[in-house]
Amino acid sequence: MKKKWNLFLMILLSVNVFAQQGSKRISLSDIVNGTFRQKTSVGEMRSLPDGEHYTAMNRERTMIVKYSYRTGAPVDTLFDVKNARECTFDDFEGYEISSTGRHVLIIREREPIYRHSFRADVYDYDVRRRMVKRLNGSGKKIMIPTFSPDGRMCAYVEDHNIWIRKFDYDVETQVTKDGEANKIINGATDWVYEEEFAATNLMAWSPDNEYLAYARFDETDVPEYSMAMYGDSCYPSERKFKYPKAGEKNSKVTVYSYCVVTKDIKELKAPLNEEIYIPYIRFAAEPSQLAVMTLNRRQNIFNLYYANPKSGVFKLIMKDENKAYIDSEWMSAIRFSKSGFLYVSERDGYAHIYQYSPTGVMLRQATSGNWDVTRLIGKDEATGTIYYESAEESPLRRSVYCVDVKGKKTRLSTMQGTNSAAFSANYAYYVNRFSNVKEPMRISVHESKTGRELRVLEDNAALKTKLPEYAFSTKEFITVTTSTGEEFNAWIVKPANFAESKKYPVVMYQYSGPNSQSVLDRFGMDWEQYMAANGYIYVCVDGRGTGARGEAFRKCAYLRMGYLESRDQAAAAVALGKLPYVDKDRIAIWGWSFGGYNTLMAMSAGDGVFKAGIAVAPPTDWRYYDTVYTERYMRTPKENLKGYDETSPIKLAKNLQGKLLLVHGTADDNVHFKQSMDYAEALVQAGKQFEMQIYRDRDHGISGGHTRMHLYTRMSNFIFDNL
Repeated sequence: MKKKWNLFLMILLSVNVFAQQGSKRISLSDIVNGTFRQKTSVGEMRSLPDGEHYTAMNRERTMIVKYSYRTGAPVDTLFDVKNARECTFDDFEGYEISSTGRHVLIIREREPIYRHSFRADVYDYDVRRRMVKRLNGSGKKIMIPTFSPDGRMCAYVEDHNIWIRKFDYDVETQVTKDGEANKIINGATDWVYEEEFAATNLMAWSPDNEYLAYARFDETDVPEYSMAMYGDSCYPSERKFKYPKAGEKNSKVTVYSYCVVTKDIKELKAPLNEEIYIPYIRFAAEPSQLAVMTLNRRQNIFNLYYANPKSGVFKLIMKDENKAYIDSEWMSAIRFSKSGFLYVSERDGYAHIYQYSPTGVMLRQATSGNWDVTRLIGKDEATGTIYYESAEESPLRRSVYCVDVKGKKTRLSTMQGTNSAAFSANYAYYVNRFSNVKEPMRISVHESKTGRELRVLEDNAALKTKLPEYAFSTKEFITVTTSTGEEFNAWIVKPANFAESKKYPVVMYQYSGPNSQSVLDRFGMDWEQYMAANGYIYVCVDGRGTGARGEAFRKCAYLRMGYLESRDQAAAAVALGKLPYVDKDRIAIWGWSFGGYNTLMAMSAGDGVFKAGIAVAPPTDWRYYDTVYTERYMRTPKENLKGYDETSPIKLAKNLQGKLLLVHGTADDNVHFKQSMDYAEALVQAGKQFEMQIYRDRDHGISGGHTRMHLYTRMSNFIFDNL
């Protein structure tokens, strides 16, 4: 224990070798307005089926251009608003290309619904005729246009009903007719599925183009949430949507198949009596294999079925069970092919890839070790090689690997930091995105077989030139060891003119949510640099419950979400307070969303270690949050009343210590404004003084116009005044 603590001190007391020597002082406007914002994209690069070419929109969003992966040279223009016949618009926002390339969907005038979903005007561009025509005859905005495998049809959702456009006959067919706002949704998903499963499209075409499978959501019994939208009128309007809170009723989800030829609709009934989620449906390699993925309400049993869309017969192909919960992200990451499928499971204590036959027989564990796979990329069917990203090198870093059929593993990424790769359809090329705490993002194209770099698409040269002009310190990685022996990864930013002989106040930032990571070797310059420029040490600590350290570490908070996480932040603050250059009486904590929640918990459980705190858009009682997220980690309030009470800031309001700034947007559809209002009332009744900042009609991101500048000015002044 003593040796570990001494090592920690040695790391922290080391010379700040990453201090920049420029003279410019970082301002808040530099941070908010993006002076140090790195370019993280070169535009969308969509692989074409041949794997040798990709498509992208031009900067003006007037053309879709085809490029060569190998050379980067443009080889064709697939769509141009200036040359397309009967094109009534000058630009567009997105597109989809059919498998044959004969039809291109042009997307315009997006209208956001929730976090991922949107409605839009969608046009069909017939490539052979060079003709543009609206996809749907009604002229209404539509959702989730989905090509059939042969590209001759497109399904879409209009007013909660499914339609199919048949290009060969230029006709529309209405598949469902019972769709109704806040009651019945066909093909698309409800709020909670979109937010927690990241699923917006539950339609799937069979490989032979004969069937369209889809999910139907019956929201009738789901409690409705109402939000006041204040706008500029004298009377607020009201936004209503179905939002199932912990323990409440979910949508009833059923799966159907529609036969394109006969127009018959058949319900496909999963052989389960208990309440289930159906987060994803998609066809495997054969037309008779509709993969229906189900989770029980506790989310600890995952069943993968193949359903026959014609007969309705279900067959259980795979079952995965966990004593805590199944990570639904690995369900969405399943890769199907004629040789079977790949699935990531935590059955050996770490997230690893397992290979299955088409009938569900486990063939091999493709990866193993005391480290986590963090992303399953896919499999090259020609060679059997599997591609993935992992934290094998360190929980702080990400690298890209492949493993062949004989188990030989190769690391493809060569630079130390955070790497992420997007492969071409034939796995011949990949685009790597790399950064670390010292280097802004570098985007490059590589050959997969050799790893040879073909060209650099973005190196953020302009930002690299600008950085030396400023006085700042780069993040340093440290290990925080608590009095109970827990070791946590962290980073620290010190003032550029840091002197070990001085005592500095500390601002701690954290998110702390399940399987999240804020401590990663990647580039980013945010509010921490402004606070350091004003004489504050800024620290971020990943406590228990966070990711890339194995299942036991990330799931130890099960049934008491927030209990250990908040105490870890308090313990880390105590450890930091023992450093000779830290003023232990001037430590603050802050966070957003789960981080805001954990701020309130830490200030209530930290025995006064935090002098001040800022909670932005915080959940304040898990009873108020949605079913899928909350029950995954806590079960229902009826099953776990003690756990809910122990982790409720509202219940613990009387224990809050330190100055508090509470921030929320009134139009937050995720963490409702009511959460902060009820917490504020609990503080009032407990006799606790606090400050509150409200943003009218702002959602969970609290942005738009001058809002972010106002928010960070408010936060900065609060720290200056109270720390």
